[in-house]
Amino acid sequence: MTVRSGVAGGPGAGAGAAPVEEAAPTEPGADPEPAGRVDLNADVGESYGRWQLGDDEALLAELSSANIACGFHAGDPATLWRTCRLAVAAEAVIGAQVGYHDLAGFGRRFLDVDPADLAADVLYQIGALQGLAAAVGSRVRYVKPHGALYHACIDHEEQAVAVLDGIEAARALTGPLAVLGWPGSALLRLAADRGLPTVAEAFADRRYGEDGRLVDRRSPGALVTDPAEAAEQAVALAQEGAVGSLCVHGDTAGAVSLAAAVRRFLLAAGVVVRPFA
Repeated sequence: MTVRSGVAGGPGAGAGAAPVEEAAPTEPGADPEPAGRVDLNADVGESYGRWQLGDDEALLAELSSANIACGFHAGDPATLWRTCRLAVAAEAVIGAQVGYHDLAGFGRRFLDVDPADLAADVLYQIGALQGLAAAVGSRVRYVKPHGALYHACIDHEEQAVAVLDGIEAARALTGPLAVLGWPGSALLRLAADRGLPTVAEAFADRRYGEDGRLVDRRSPGALVTDPAEAAEQAVALAQEGAVGSLCVHGDTAGAVSLAAAVRRFLLAAGVVVRPFA
């Protein structure tokens, strides 16, 4: 199966690809070297008040990294605090999933936000999640934009710069932060120019078009909901070696089953699942 994991021009094009580690020689009788290493992330903490979305506790058990909402596109303080506790218990690294201030649209509508306002919004969201993470003995270690902001940061340099300005300001609160995003995106390219650690990701539960971009989720068949199909796509993406993290969306139907199948297939293929941060 051929899977396009990057933007047009080839998988992982640009500065977003994770560095490749040189394999050490295998001693006679030693365990074989892994076929690869990859992080498994998902969006969690997206419930709000009485509106419940997904099973975060079960999903976190399958992950190595948790993209926790920060209250702008989803998540209320009690939900986010609980999700941080669950992430620590599951030994999943905490990342801040920052988005547009758009609860009604779940952060999936582009907003032409003034760059200064967007940078402040990003700083505010990371700071809020950092406070909750610190309260459970952890900290935010990476940042991933959500939804429409994620896609805007592929090509929209002004918004990518604003997001990075907010991330850099937040380091006074969190310490070093990695940036997780689309391979070859403006966000990862500009982050690398600033000396920030970057990690490119691909999606196990979304279909890719001929241009290498994700099929619009409003289009028929855009979501991969069959666990075996998602797992096979994840293995193919991991074995290409162009990305450092794979994502399963927490609001995809059957997200827990999808993540469990992805993790099982990766391990069966000899791919080690571990956090990048």
